[in-house]
Amino acid sequence: MPAGDDDRRGTVRAAFGGLTTRGRSFVAAGAAASVCAYLLGQPDLLRVGALLVALPVVSVLVLYLTRSRVTAARRLSPARVPAGGESRVHLRVDNAFRLPSGQLMLQDRVPYVLGPRPRFVLDRIEPGGQREVSYRVRSDQRGRYPLGPLELRLADPFGMVELHRSFDAYDVMTVLPHIETLAPVRLGGEAGGQGESGQRSLAVTGEEDVIPRDYRHGDDLRRVHWRSTAHRGQLMVRREEQPPRSRCTVLLDTRRSGYAGTGPQAPFERAVSGAASVITHLAGRGYQVRLITDRGLSLPGPGHGADSAETTGLMLDALAVLDHSALPGPLDLVTDTHRVTPPDSGLDGALTALAGADCGLLIAFLGAPDLAALDQLARLRQRAADGIAFVAAGQLDPGVEAGTLGRLRESGWSALPLHPGVPLAQVWQQAGGERAASYRGR
Repeated sequence: MPAGDDDRRGTVRAAFGGLTTRGRSFVAAGAAASVCAYLLGQPDLLRVGALLVALPVVSVLVLYLTRSRVTAARRLSPARVPAGGESRVHLRVDNAFRLPSGQLMLQDRVPYVLGPRPRFVLDRIEPGGQREVSYRVRSDQRGRYPLGPLELRLADPFGMVELHRSFDAYDVMTVLPHIETLAPVRLGGEAGGQGESGQRSLAVTGEEDVIPRDYRHGDDLRRVHWRSTAHRGQLMVRREEQPPRSRCTVLLDTRRSGYAGTGPQAPFERAVSGAASVITHLAGRGYQVRLITDRGLSLPGPGHGADSAETTGLMLDALAVLDHSALPGPLDLVTDTHRVTPPDSGLDGALTALAGADCGLLIAFLGAPDLAALDQLARLRQRAADGIAFVAAGQLDPGVEAGTLGRLRESGWSALPLHPGVPLAQVWQQAGGERAASYRGR
């Protein structure tokens, strides 16, 4: 017998294993009635026994055929939400069989952080009909969570049999870091782009650089550059070029030894949320933003396009699943200059990512840096037009943390502590006030 027939027979045999207690009782009663009818010679009793056996058997066969013709689909709206936001999951069940289905029970698998597993009971679906249900999911923890597979339980109208079906398809819900709304402040490093100074320069020169190029089919004739056309002897048009954009690099320190605690309000989670907030804010103001980490992650990559919304989404998706660097050691600030610090406990990856690059304004979210990290941060500051560092506070002795901020300021950083419970928007405005005061003092 072909292998397909063996599989089909095994599946049908497994379907009979879905008989409920009522269905098994009918089969047992029908078999007993048939045996008694044969022994007693009662043909009417034999008919009753055959009916009792046939009813659950027919229910199994009909439900088995219906199960393969009942399909389900899932849709997330939206698929990407910030931490604490809600997403609605829409489930649709279609009956493509020529007979109505029995009662259906849907159960979707969701991670425990998104809430309990949703369950729905649906009445019979007519041939070619469909039913739609929905439920909400939310999470305060960033991450990427799978939804599914969807489990379906079918029951016949007589309660004789229950069959289960599990679909293979699943969807992914991305919970982005919490994003705070930041006020527009002048932070420096804007001389060449579309920041405050960049907008002023465009008001003088105009947004259109008169750089002629060859005429192409479909070009607007109003853009013909007649002087270049007369000089070249062929039709030339003015070429629009994008004005220069301010650059900003957001550095995120992910060293495990730099942060203490876990949970949505842990210092590391606040640093990730701060980086996401700054990226979203500056990208909305027209900056060309890049994200780097201490391990060398750099987004967007060199071959990626310059679309602001696309690159911002790419960086936020990376922040949604970003974890600590796999560095051993407890949280500690090295204060002994004779103590040897492991070479991989600093920001070597960030130095490599910024090698030879124009990072413009450099905004760093740091844990508790050790001596090696402080030296590397000083070298990073030299590669930027301006630098602002938000340092996780409240983890070490206040005197030690004050000394760390002092060393960062000595190397050119505008260093501010990020205390637990203090909104980033407040510290952000403080940074803007300090930068404005430094400009007036120059």
